[in-house]
Amino acid sequence: MSRAREKTDIGFFEHYLSVWVLLCMAAGVLIGNFLPGIPEFLGRFEYANVSIPIAVLIWLMIYPMMLKVDFRSIRNVRNNPRGLYVTWVVNWLIKPFTMYAIAWFFFFVVFKNLIPAEFARDYLSGAILLGAAPCTAMVFVWSHLTKGNPAYTVVQVATNDLIILVAFTPIVAFLLGVGGVSIPWDTLLLSVVLFVVIPLAAGILTRTLLVRKKGEAYFTGTFLPKFNAVTIIGLLLTLVIIFSIQGKVILEKPLHIALIAVPLVIQTFLIFFIAYLASRALKLPFDIAAPAGMIGASNFFELAVAVAVSLFGASSPVVLATIVGVLVEVPVMLTLVRIANNTKGWFTHEHA
Repeated sequence: MSRAREKTDIGFFEHYLSVWVLLCMAAGVLIGNFLPGIPEFLGRFEYANVSIPIAVLIWLMIYPMMLKVDFRSIRNVRNNPRGLYVTWVVNWLIKPFTMYAIAWFFFFVVFKNLIPAEFARDYLSGAILLGAAPCTAMVFVWSHLTKGNPAYTVVQVATNDLIILVAFTPIVAFLLGVGGVSIPWDTLLLSVVLFVVIPLAAGILTRTLLVRKKGEAYFTGTFLPKFNAVTIIGLLLTLVIIFSIQGKVILEKPLHIALIAVPLVIQTFLIFFIAYLASRALKLPFDIAAPAGMIGASNFFELAVAVAVSLFGASSPVVLATIVGVLVEVPVMLTLVRIANNTKGWFTHEHA
């Protein structure tokens, strides 16, 4: 697939997401250092350790994603369920634990002399949050770029979102506990309610009412496109605020950003190939195998950032680790898209 085609399909904002993240990082750091009154003012608006401005912006990120998921599709789960089994097993029984293992190995062993132990623990916590939050909306983009089966991708995403409701909190609590972090259960549960349950319910309600009133064509062709830039704008404004608070840490330890990225990138490639090769072994068609690999490889980084802010505060290095996940997401996933498209011949059995 040509670069020009990818730019057209993925959209301007999404294609250059890593560039915007870097610009927001720079803007936030400058604001934090030269206009410290702004983050101090925003810091006054807080409830139960949750920043109200950041919570509102995160809602702007997550709500449009939930609108895209048609949960009526789960009625088709029984049709060719093997692709769903791959997605569920990789996302919930493999990915969180390999993320923990890889991140722990790099932060506490490989980078032991480069990252102080207290920062290593925080970065590990951020990696755990990323590993326990598999992708939702962005997987539609990756699926489209690999010509994935759109109906099946919807089922994969819909069932994954329902699993998040019950699996995210206990997995995060378990792995944070193993990593030596005390678990504020009330804040963790509140975060899941605020940033998963409520926007999920709002998305389902909005979709149901609008489709019933104006039809599916209006909803998908007119209503949804209105939100195309809302998620990215919400994300970028959130990053400006967070980096304005994180500015001092970033200026003092710029190397840490590159070090955090290493296990995250390795984990992304590992999970993709586990799901992709498992799909090949099960003789699944390429248009199901590629999205199965993508949904596990990419992260629901909006949720990870939201929970990190709620649990540890916007100034915590934990939040920085989740933001690095945002930084590497697009270039790494575009690389995996190219790999998938170049290995489509591995799935010749579907044409046999």
